[in-house]
Amino acid sequence: MNVFQRFKKLFDPVDLTQGRILKVMIPFFIPIMLSMIFQQLYSLTDSIIVGQNLSSNEIAGVSDAIPMIFLVLTFTNGLTAGFSTLLSDAVGAGDEKRMRQSFFIQIVLSAILTVILTIVAYFLIDFMLSVLKITPSETDSNMQAIYESARTYMAILFIYGIFSQMFYNLITAVLRGIGDSFLPFLFLVLSTILNVFLDLLFIIPLKLGVAGSAYATVISQFLSAFGAFLYAFLRYPKLRIHKEDMAFDGKYIAKHLWFGLPLGFQYSILYIGVVVMQAAIIPFDIMPNGMTIPNNPAQMGYGVSNKLSGVLMNFLNAVGMGMLTYISQNKGANKIDRIKKGFIAGYGLMMLLAAFLMTIGLLLTINGAYQHIFLASDKITDGSLLYGNTYLYIALPFYFFLGTIYMGRNTIQGLGKPLFPLLGGISELITRVVICAFLPSVINEGPINSEATITAYQMVCWADPITWFFSGAIVIIPSIIIIFKKLGKEEKPVAKLETK
Repeated sequence: MNVFQRFKKLFDPVDLTQGRILKVMIPFFIPIMLSMIFQQLYSLTDSIIVGQNLSSNEIAGVSDAIPMIFLVLTFTNGLTAGFSTLLSDAVGAGDEKRMRQSFFIQIVLSAILTVILTIVAYFLIDFMLSVLKITPSETDSNMQAIYESARTYMAILFIYGIFSQMFYNLITAVLRGIGDSFLPFLFLVLSTILNVFLDLLFIIPLKLGVAGSAYATVISQFLSAFGAFLYAFLRYPKLRIHKEDMAFDGKYIAKHLWFGLPLGFQYSILYIGVVVMQAAIIPFDIMPNGMTIPNNPAQMGYGVSNKLSGVLMNFLNAVGMGMLTYISQNKGANKIDRIKKGFIAGYGLMMLLAAFLMTIGLLLTINGAYQHIFLASDKITDGSLLYGNTYLYIALPFYFFLGTIYMGRNTIQGLGKPLFPLLGGISELITRVVICAFLPSVINEGPINSEATITAYQMVCWADPITWFFSGAIVIIPSIIIIFKKLGKEEKPVAKLETK
Protein backbone atom coordinates (compact mmCIF):
# COMPACT_ATOMS: atom_id res chain seq x y z
CA MET A 1 0.00 0.00 0.00
CA ASN A 2 1.57 3.32 -1.12
CA VAL A 3 1.43 6.62 0.77
CA PHE A 4 -1.57 7.92 -1.21
CA GLN A 5 -3.55 4.75 -0.56
CA ARG A 6 -2.76 4.93 3.16
CA PHE A 7 -3.91 8.55 3.28
CA LYS A 8 -7.07 7.73 1.33
CA LYS A 9 -7.84 4.91 3.76
CA LEU A 10 -8.04 7.45 6.59
CA PHE A 11 -11.27 8.72 5.04
CA ASP A 12 -12.94 5.30 5.19
CA PRO A 13 -15.51 4.92 8.00
CA VAL A 14 -14.57 2.48 10.76
CA ASP A 15 -16.92 -0.41 11.52
CA LEU A 16 -16.60 -0.64 15.30
CA THR A 17 -18.61 -3.89 15.37
CA GLN A 18 -15.90 -5.84 13.52
CA GLY A 19 -12.21 -6.63 13.97
CA ARG A 20 -9.81 -6.61 16.91
CA ILE A 21 -11.10 -4.19 19.48
CA LEU A 22 -8.01 -2.07 20.14
CA LYS A 23 -7.09 -2.17 16.45
CA VAL A 24 -10.34 -0.39 15.54
CA MET A 25 -10.67 1.67 18.72
CA ILE A 26 -7.35 3.48 18.60
CA PRO A 27 -7.53 4.68 14.94
CA PHE A 28 -11.09 5.84 15.63
CA PHE A 29 -10.22 7.59 18.92
CA ILE A 30 -7.11 9.46 17.75
CA PRO A 31 -8.86 11.80 15.25
CA ILE A 32 -11.49 12.54 17.91
CA MET A 33 -8.75 13.49 20.36
CA LEU A 34 -7.08 15.72 17.81
CA SER A 35 -10.43 17.25 16.83
CA MET A 36 -11.26 18.17 20.40
CA ILE A 37 -7.82 19.65 20.90
CA PHE A 38 -8.13 21.76 17.78
CA GLN A 39 -11.63 22.79 18.82
CA GLN A 40 -10.20 23.89 22.15
CA LEU A 41 -7.61 25.86 20.20
CA TYR A 42 -10.36 28.23 19.14
CA SER A 43 -10.66 29.57 22.65
CA LEU A 44 -6.97 29.04 23.42
CA THR A 45 -5.91 31.02 20.35
CA ASP A 46 -8.19 33.81 21.48
CA SER A 47 -6.69 33.68 24.95
CA ILE A 48 -3.08 33.56 23.76
CA ILE A 49 -3.39 36.40 21.25
CA VAL A 50 -5.53 38.46 23.63
CA GLY A 51 -3.09 37.69 26.44
CA GLN A 52 -0.12 38.83 24.41
CA ASN A 53 -1.66 41.97 22.90
CA LEU A 54 -4.43 43.39 25.07
CA SER A 55 -4.74 44.80 28.58
CA SER A 56 -5.06 42.88 31.84
CA ASN A 57 -8.70 43.94 32.16
CA GLU A 58 -9.53 42.70 28.66
CA ILE A 59 -7.78 39.40 29.42
CA ALA A 60 -9.75 39.06 32.66
CA GLY A 61 -12.98 39.86 30.78
CA VAL A 62 -12.39 37.12 28.22
CA SER A 63 -11.31 34.63 30.92
CA ASP A 64 -14.43 35.36 32.96
CA ALA A 65 -16.69 35.14 29.89
CA ILE A 66 -15.39 31.79 28.62
CA PRO A 67 -17.04 29.60 31.30
CA MET A 68 -20.39 31.29 30.63
CA ILE A 69 -19.96 30.85 26.88
CA PHE A 70 -19.08 27.20 27.24
CA LEU A 71 -22.03 26.78 29.59
CA VAL A 72 -24.22 27.39 26.54
CA LEU A 73 -22.07 26.00 23.74
CA THR A 74 -21.29 22.70 25.45
CA PHE A 75 -25.03 22.12 25.73
CA THR A 76 -25.00 21.82 21.92
CA ASN A 77 -22.14 19.33 22.16
CA GLY A 78 -23.95 17.08 24.63
CA LEU A 79 -27.27 17.47 22.83
CA THR A 80 -25.92 16.36 19.44
CA ALA A 81 -23.87 13.59 21.03
CA GLY A 82 -27.03 12.28 22.65
CA PHE A 83 -28.91 12.47 19.34
CA SER A 84 -26.13 10.50 17.64
CA THR A 85 -26.68 7.56 20.00
CA LEU A 86 -29.80 6.63 18.04
CA LEU A 87 -28.10 7.09 14.69
CA SER A 88 -25.16 4.91 15.78
CA ASP A 89 -27.60 2.24 16.95
CA ALA A 90 -29.21 2.27 13.49
CA VAL A 91 -25.76 2.00 11.87
CA GLY A 92 -24.92 -1.01 14.02
CA ALA A 93 -28.24 -2.63 13.11
CA GLY A 94 -27.68 -1.92 9.38
CA ASP A 95 -30.92 0.08 9.13
CA GLU A 96 -30.17 2.92 6.68
CA LYS A 97 -33.77 4.17 6.55
CA ARG A 98 -33.88 4.66 10.30
CA MET A 99 -30.43 6.29 10.11
CA ARG A 100 -31.68 8.90 7.60
CA GLN A 101 -34.82 9.50 9.66
CA SER A 102 -32.63 10.16 12.67
CA PHE A 103 -30.44 12.56 10.67
CA PHE A 104 -33.48 14.53 9.49
CA ILE A 105 -34.94 14.76 12.99
CA GLN A 106 -31.59 15.92 14.35
CA ILE A 107 -31.42 18.75 11.79
CA VAL A 108 -34.94 19.96 12.60
CA LEU A 109 -34.51 19.77 16.37
CA SER A 110 -31.10 21.46 16.19
CA ALA A 111 -32.56 24.37 14.18
CA ILE A 112 -35.41 24.89 16.64
CA LEU A 113 -33.16 24.67 19.68
CA THR A 114 -30.60 27.03 18.10
CA VAL A 115 -33.20 29.79 17.87
CA ILE A 116 -34.33 29.22 21.46
CA LEU A 117 -30.79 29.11 22.85
CA THR A 118 -29.69 32.22 20.97
CA ILE A 119 -32.58 34.33 22.25
CA VAL A 120 -32.37 33.11 25.85
CA ALA A 121 -28.56 33.33 26.07
CA TYR A 122 -28.39 36.86 24.65
CA PHE A 123 -30.96 38.29 27.05
CA LEU A 124 -29.29 36.59 30.03
CA ILE A 125 -25.80 38.01 29.44
CA ASP A 126 -25.99 40.64 32.18
CA PHE A 127 -27.49 38.14 34.59
CA MET A 128 -24.71 35.64 33.86
CA LEU A 129 -22.07 38.28 34.47
CA SER A 130 -23.76 39.40 37.68
CA VAL A 131 -23.48 35.82 38.95
CA LEU A 132 -19.73 36.27 38.56
CA LYS A 133 -20.01 39.62 40.38
CA ILE A 134 -19.08 41.45 37.17
CA THR A 135 -21.29 44.51 36.85
CA PRO A 136 -21.05 48.02 35.37
CA SER A 137 -19.30 50.43 37.70
CA GLU A 138 -18.92 54.24 37.54
CA THR A 139 -16.39 54.26 40.39
CA ASP A 140 -14.18 51.26 39.60
CA SER A 141 -12.57 51.67 36.16
CA ASN A 142 -11.03 48.18 36.30
CA MET A 143 -14.41 46.55 36.91
CA GLN A 144 -16.03 48.60 34.14
CA ALA A 145 -13.34 47.55 31.66
CA ILE A 146 -13.69 43.89 32.63
CA TYR A 147 -17.48 44.10 32.26
CA GLU A 148 -17.34 45.73 28.84
CA SER A 149 -14.85 43.19 27.51
CA ALA A 150 -16.76 40.19 28.85
CA ARG A 151 -20.13 41.46 27.59
CA THR A 152 -18.83 42.22 24.09
CA TYR A 153 -17.21 38.79 23.79
CA MET A 154 -20.33 36.96 25.01
CA ALA A 155 -22.78 38.93 22.85
CA ILE A 156 -20.96 38.16 19.60
CA LEU A 157 -20.52 34.48 20.38
CA PHE A 158 -24.13 34.06 21.46
CA ILE A 159 -25.70 35.92 18.53
CA TYR A 160 -23.61 34.27 15.82
CA GLY A 161 -21.70 31.43 17.46
CA ILE A 162 -24.50 29.20 18.77
CA PHE A 163 -25.70 28.46 15.22
CA SER A 164 -22.26 27.54 13.89
CA GLN A 165 -21.38 25.52 16.98
CA MET A 166 -24.67 23.61 16.97
CA PHE A 167 -24.42 22.54 13.36
CA TYR A 168 -20.72 21.77 13.53
CA ASN A 169 -21.37 19.51 16.51
CA LEU A 170 -24.36 17.97 14.73
CA ILE A 171 -22.51 16.93 11.58
CA THR A 172 -19.47 15.85 13.58
CA ALA A 173 -21.60 13.59 15.77
CA VAL A 174 -23.35 12.14 12.69
CA LEU A 175 -20.07 11.41 10.91
CA ARG A 176 -18.66 9.76 14.03
CA GLY A 177 -21.87 7.80 14.37
CA ILE A 178 -21.23 6.16 11.00
CA GLY A 179 -17.58 5.57 11.92
CA ASP A 180 -15.85 8.57 10.27
CA SER A 181 -13.76 10.45 12.83
CA PHE A 182 -10.98 11.63 10.49
CA LEU A 183 -12.80 14.05 8.21
CA PRO A 184 -14.22 16.25 11.04
CA PHE A 185 -10.66 16.52 12.33
CA LEU A 186 -9.33 17.57 8.94
CA PHE A 187 -11.89 20.34 8.54
CA LEU A 188 -11.23 21.50 12.07
CA VAL A 189 -7.48 21.77 11.40
CA LEU A 190 -8.12 24.00 8.39
CA SER A 191 -10.63 26.04 10.37
CA THR A 192 -8.21 26.47 13.29
CA ILE A 193 -5.51 27.76 10.97
CA LEU A 194 -8.02 30.27 9.61
CA ASN A 195 -8.97 31.22 13.17
CA VAL A 196 -5.35 32.01 14.04
CA PHE A 197 -4.98 34.15 10.91
CA LEU A 198 -8.21 36.05 11.57
CA ASP A 199 -7.34 36.54 15.25
CA LEU A 200 -4.04 38.13 14.32
CA LEU A 201 -5.66 40.23 11.57
CA PHE A 202 -8.58 41.50 13.65
CA ILE A 203 -6.66 42.16 16.88
CA ILE A 204 -3.27 43.52 15.73
CA PRO A 205 -3.58 45.59 12.52
CA LEU A 206 -7.36 46.18 12.66
CA LYS A 207 -7.34 46.70 16.46
CA LEU A 208 -10.85 45.27 17.00
CA GLY A 209 -9.94 44.04 20.50
CA VAL A 210 -11.98 41.27 22.09
CA ALA A 211 -14.67 41.72 19.43
CA GLY A 212 -12.14 40.76 16.75
CA SER A 213 -11.25 37.62 18.68
CA ALA A 214 -14.92 36.65 18.92
CA TYR A 215 -15.60 37.28 15.21
CA ALA A 216 -12.57 35.19 14.24
CA THR A 217 -13.94 32.26 16.22
CA VAL A 218 -17.44 32.52 14.73
CA ILE A 219 -16.28 32.78 11.11
CA SER A 220 -13.88 29.87 11.45
CA GLN A 221 -16.45 27.65 13.15
CA PHE A 222 -19.10 28.39 10.52
CA LEU A 223 -16.79 27.49 7.63
CA SER A 224 -15.85 24.26 9.38
CA ALA A 225 -19.52 23.29 9.79
CA PHE A 226 -20.35 24.21 6.19
CA GLY A 227 -17.45 22.19 4.82
CA ALA A 228 -18.32 19.14 6.90
CA PHE A 229 -21.97 19.20 5.76
CA LEU A 230 -20.94 19.52 2.11
CA TYR A 231 -18.49 16.65 2.45
CA ALA A 232 -21.06 14.42 4.16
CA PHE A 233 -23.56 15.04 1.35
CA LEU A 234 -21.03 14.22 -1.38
CA ARG A 235 -19.21 11.36 0.36
CA TYR A 236 -22.10 9.43 1.93
CA PRO A 237 -25.15 8.92 -0.30
CA LYS A 238 -26.79 6.96 2.53
CA LEU A 239 -27.05 10.24 4.48
CA ARG A 240 -28.97 12.00 1.70
CA ILE A 241 -32.46 12.46 3.07
CA HIS A 242 -35.36 11.28 0.88
CA LYS A 243 -38.89 12.62 0.95
CA GLU A 244 -40.16 9.54 2.76
CA ASP A 245 -37.53 10.09 5.49
CA MET A 246 -39.14 13.43 6.42
CA ALA A 247 -42.21 11.95 8.07
CA PHE A 248 -42.49 13.29 11.62
CA ASP A 249 -42.74 10.28 13.89
CA GLY A 250 -43.71 11.69 17.28
CA LYS A 251 -42.28 8.76 19.23
CA TYR A 252 -38.95 8.93 17.39
CA ILE A 253 -38.72 12.69 17.95
CA ALA A 254 -39.42 12.19 21.65
CA LYS A 255 -36.76 9.47 21.70
CA HIS A 256 -34.19 11.89 20.33
CA LEU A 257 -35.10 14.51 22.91
CA TRP A 258 -34.90 11.91 25.68
CA PHE A 259 -31.40 10.92 24.57
CA GLY A 260 -30.20 14.43 23.69
CA LEU A 261 -31.51 16.79 26.36
CA PRO A 262 -30.20 14.97 29.46
CA LEU A 263 -26.69 14.72 28.01
CA GLY A 264 -26.87 18.36 26.87
CA PHE A 265 -27.90 19.44 30.35
CA GLN A 266 -25.17 17.27 31.83
CA TYR A 267 -22.54 19.03 29.72
CA SER A 268 -23.98 22.41 30.73
CA ILE A 269 -24.13 21.45 34.38
CA LEU A 270 -20.42 20.73 34.20
CA TYR A 271 -19.83 24.34 33.15
CA ILE A 272 -22.31 25.67 35.69
CA GLY A 273 -19.91 24.12 38.15
CA VAL A 274 -17.02 25.91 36.44
CA VAL A 275 -18.97 29.17 36.68
CA VAL A 276 -19.61 28.55 40.37
CA MET A 277 -15.86 28.12 40.87
CA GLN A 278 -15.11 31.22 38.79
CA ALA A 279 -17.54 33.21 40.93
CA ALA A 280 -15.78 31.93 44.03
CA ILE A 281 -12.38 33.01 42.63
CA ILE A 282 -13.25 36.62 41.76
CA PRO A 283 -13.60 37.85 45.41
CA PHE A 284 -9.92 37.00 45.97
CA ASP A 285 -9.17 39.95 43.65
CA ILE A 286 -11.43 42.43 45.46
CA MET A 287 -10.06 44.50 48.31
CA PRO A 288 -12.01 45.00 51.56
CA ASN A 289 -13.02 48.49 50.31
CA GLY A 290 -14.68 46.92 47.27
CA MET A 291 -12.11 48.02 44.69
CA THR A 292 -10.48 45.53 42.31
CA ILE A 293 -6.76 44.71 42.62
CA PRO A 294 -4.72 45.76 39.57
CA ASN A 295 -3.65 42.80 37.36
CA ASN A 296 -6.33 40.54 38.89
CA PRO A 297 -3.86 37.86 40.12
CA ALA A 298 -6.47 35.31 41.25
CA GLN A 299 -8.55 35.54 38.06
CA MET A 300 -5.41 35.63 35.92
CA GLY A 301 -3.74 32.67 37.65
CA TYR A 302 -6.83 30.49 37.93
CA GLY A 303 -7.92 31.47 34.42
CA VAL A 304 -4.74 30.29 32.68
CA SER A 305 -4.43 27.16 34.83
CA ASN A 306 -8.04 26.33 33.97
CA LYS A 307 -7.26 26.79 30.27
CA LEU A 308 -4.36 24.35 30.52
CA SER A 309 -6.56 21.89 32.38
CA GLY A 310 -9.22 22.33 29.70
CA VAL A 311 -6.77 21.29 27.00
CA LEU A 312 -5.71 18.21 28.95
CA MET A 313 -9.30 17.26 29.80
CA ASN A 314 -10.18 17.17 26.13
CA PHE A 315 -8.01 14.10 25.59
CA LEU A 316 -10.04 12.25 28.21
CA ASN A 317 -13.29 13.58 26.79
CA ALA A 318 -12.28 12.33 23.34
CA VAL A 319 -11.92 8.76 24.57
CA GLY A 320 -15.34 9.08 26.18
CA MET A 321 -16.90 10.37 22.95
CA GLY A 322 -15.34 7.49 21.05
CA MET A 323 -16.77 5.04 23.56
CA LEU A 324 -20.24 6.48 22.99
CA THR A 325 -20.11 5.51 19.31
CA TYR A 326 -18.44 2.16 20.04
CA ILE A 327 -21.05 1.14 22.62
CA SER A 328 -23.98 2.39 20.52
CA GLN A 329 -22.92 0.60 17.34
CA ASN A 330 -22.28 -2.69 19.11
CA LYS A 331 -25.53 -2.42 21.04
CA GLY A 332 -27.35 -1.92 17.75
CA ALA A 333 -25.57 -5.01 16.40
CA ASN A 334 -26.42 -6.86 19.65
CA LYS A 335 -22.75 -7.81 20.22
CA ILE A 336 -22.82 -8.09 23.99
CA ASP A 337 -19.47 -9.82 24.46
CA ARG A 338 -17.78 -7.18 22.32
CA ILE A 339 -19.28 -4.43 24.49
CA LYS A 340 -17.84 -6.06 27.62
CA LYS A 341 -14.35 -6.43 26.15
CA GLY A 342 -14.46 -2.95 24.64
CA PHE A 343 -15.44 -1.39 27.97
CA ILE A 344 -12.46 -3.00 29.71
CA ALA A 345 -10.08 -1.93 26.93
CA GLY A 346 -11.47 1.60 26.83
CA TYR A 347 -11.27 2.05 30.60
CA GLY A 348 -7.67 0.86 30.56
CA LEU A 349 -6.82 3.41 27.86
CA MET A 350 -8.57 6.12 29.86
CA MET A 351 -6.54 5.46 33.01
CA LEU A 352 -3.22 5.33 31.14
CA LEU A 353 -4.07 8.60 29.45
CA ALA A 354 -5.04 10.20 32.77
CA ALA A 355 -1.63 9.33 34.23
CA PHE A 356 0.16 10.72 31.18
CA LEU A 357 -1.82 13.98 31.20
CA MET A 358 -1.26 14.47 34.93
CA THR A 359 2.50 14.18 34.33
CA ILE A 360 2.48 16.65 31.44
CA GLY A 361 0.43 19.15 33.44
CA LEU A 362 2.72 19.00 36.47
CA LEU A 363 5.81 19.43 34.29
CA LEU A 364 4.31 22.57 32.77
CA THR A 365 4.04 24.16 36.23
CA ILE A 366 7.85 24.28 36.47
CA ASN A 367 8.85 27.97 36.35
CA GLY A 368 5.26 28.74 35.37
CA ALA A 369 5.82 27.50 31.81
CA TYR A 370 2.10 27.25 31.04
CA GLN A 371 1.55 30.91 31.99
CA HIS A 372 4.14 32.03 29.44
CA ILE A 373 2.06 30.25 26.78
CA PHE A 374 -1.05 32.31 27.54
CA LEU A 375 0.26 35.58 28.94
CA ALA A 376 2.83 38.21 28.08
CA SER A 377 5.72 38.17 30.56
CA ASP A 378 4.77 41.54 32.08
CA LYS A 379 1.37 40.13 33.08
CA ILE A 380 2.81 37.14 34.96
CA THR A 381 3.19 37.93 38.66
CA ASP A 382 4.01 36.06 41.83
CA GLY A 383 0.29 36.17 42.59
CA SER A 384 -0.79 34.67 39.26
CA LEU A 385 1.78 31.88 39.68
CA LEU A 386 0.63 31.18 43.25
CA TYR A 387 -3.05 30.94 42.35
CA GLY A 388 -2.50 29.07 39.09
CA ASN A 389 -0.06 26.49 40.41
CA THR A 390 -2.13 25.86 43.52
CA TYR A 391 -5.11 24.81 41.40
CA LEU A 392 -3.03 22.51 39.19
CA TYR A 393 -1.26 20.85 42.14
CA ILE A 394 -4.63 19.98 43.64
CA ALA A 395 -6.57 19.00 40.49
CA LEU A 396 -4.10 17.14 38.28
CA PRO A 397 -3.40 14.15 40.59
CA PHE A 398 -7.12 13.32 40.50
CA TYR A 399 -7.52 13.06 36.73
CA PHE A 400 -8.27 9.36 37.28
CA PHE A 401 -11.63 10.40 38.77
CA LEU A 402 -12.23 12.76 35.85
CA GLY A 403 -11.50 9.97 33.37
CA THR A 404 -14.04 7.81 35.19
CA ILE A 405 -16.70 10.47 34.60
CA TYR A 406 -16.06 10.60 30.86
CA MET A 407 -15.91 6.82 30.59
CA GLY A 408 -19.03 6.14 32.63
CA ARG A 409 -21.09 9.00 31.22
CA ASN A 410 -20.62 8.07 27.58
CA THR A 411 -20.80 4.32 28.14
CA ILE A 412 -24.14 4.45 29.91
CA GLN A 413 -25.46 6.94 27.36
CA GLY A 414 -24.53 4.47 24.63
CA LEU A 415 -26.32 1.73 26.53
CA GLY A 416 -29.54 3.75 26.31
CA LYS A 417 -29.72 5.06 29.89
CA PRO A 418 -29.52 8.85 29.49
CA LEU A 419 -30.87 9.62 32.96
CA PHE A 420 -27.67 8.55 34.76
CA PRO A 421 -25.39 11.17 33.10
CA LEU A 422 -27.88 13.84 34.13
CA LEU A 423 -27.92 12.58 37.72
CA GLY A 424 -24.12 12.59 37.73
CA GLY A 425 -24.11 16.18 36.54
CA ILE A 426 -26.62 17.27 39.18
CA SER A 427 -24.49 15.62 41.85
CA GLU A 428 -21.44 17.45 40.53
CA LEU A 429 -23.22 20.79 40.59
CA ILE A 430 -24.60 20.39 44.11
CA THR A 431 -21.21 19.33 45.48
CA ARG A 432 -19.43 22.28 43.87
CA VAL A 433 -22.01 24.80 45.05
CA VAL A 434 -21.85 23.55 48.63
CA ILE A 435 -18.05 23.59 48.71
CA CYS A 436 -17.57 26.97 46.98
CA ALA A 437 -20.40 28.82 48.69
CA PHE A 438 -19.67 27.88 52.28
CA LEU A 439 -16.35 26.20 53.03
CA PRO A 440 -13.86 28.93 51.92
CA SER A 441 -15.42 31.55 54.21
CA VAL A 442 -15.61 29.02 57.06
CA ILE A 443 -11.91 28.24 56.70
CA ASN A 444 -11.09 31.93 56.35
CA GLU A 445 -13.22 32.71 59.41
CA GLY A 446 -14.74 35.64 57.58
CA PRO A 447 -15.75 37.02 54.16
CA ILE A 448 -13.53 36.27 51.18
CA ASN A 449 -11.52 39.16 49.74
CA SER A 450 -7.95 39.90 48.67
CA GLU A 451 -6.77 39.41 52.25
CA ALA A 452 -8.18 35.87 52.55
CA THR A 453 -5.77 33.05 53.35
CA ILE A 454 -4.38 30.77 50.64
CA THR A 455 -6.02 27.89 52.51
CA ALA A 456 -9.43 29.36 51.69
CA TYR A 457 -8.46 29.46 48.02
CA GLN A 458 -7.25 25.86 48.21
CA MET A 459 -10.71 24.86 49.41
CA VAL A 460 -12.21 26.28 46.22
CA CYS A 461 -9.71 24.25 44.19
CA TRP A 462 -10.61 21.05 46.05
CA ALA A 463 -14.15 21.37 44.69
CA ASP A 464 -12.99 19.81 41.41
CA PRO A 465 -11.52 16.48 42.60
CA ILE A 466 -14.23 15.98 45.22
CA THR A 467 -17.01 16.45 42.68
CA TRP A 468 -15.21 14.25 40.12
CA PHE A 469 -15.20 11.42 42.63
CA PHE A 470 -18.92 11.53 43.44
CA SER A 471 -20.10 12.20 39.88
CA GLY A 472 -17.86 9.47 38.51
CA ALA A 473 -19.29 6.92 40.92
CA ILE A 474 -22.84 7.74 39.83
CA VAL A 475 -22.14 6.90 36.18
CA ILE A 476 -19.46 4.20 36.34
CA ILE A 477 -21.15 1.89 38.87
CA PRO A 478 -24.42 1.47 36.90
CA SER A 479 -22.37 1.11 33.69
CA ILE A 480 -20.51 -1.85 35.16
CA ILE A 481 -23.69 -3.42 36.56
CA ILE A 482 -25.57 -3.12 33.26
CA ILE A 483 -22.70 -4.39 31.10
CA PHE A 484 -21.65 -7.34 33.21
CA LYS A 485 -24.89 -8.29 34.95
CA LYS A 486 -27.90 -7.19 32.90
CA LEU A 487 -26.89 -6.66 29.27
CA GLY A 488 -28.24 -9.37 27.01
CA LYS A 489 -30.91 -10.41 29.50
CA GLU A 490 -33.33 -7.68 28.41
CA GLU A 491 -35.94 -8.84 25.96
CA LYS A 492 -35.57 -5.77 23.79
CA PRO A 493 -32.54 -3.46 23.56
CA VAL A 494 -33.33 -0.03 24.94
CA ALA A 495 -31.87 1.90 22.02
CA LYS A 496 -34.01 0.10 19.42
CA LEU A 497 -37.06 1.81 18.08
CA GLU A 498 -39.57 0.54 15.57
CA THR A 499 -40.51 3.17 13.02
CA LYS A 500 -43.31 3.27 10.56
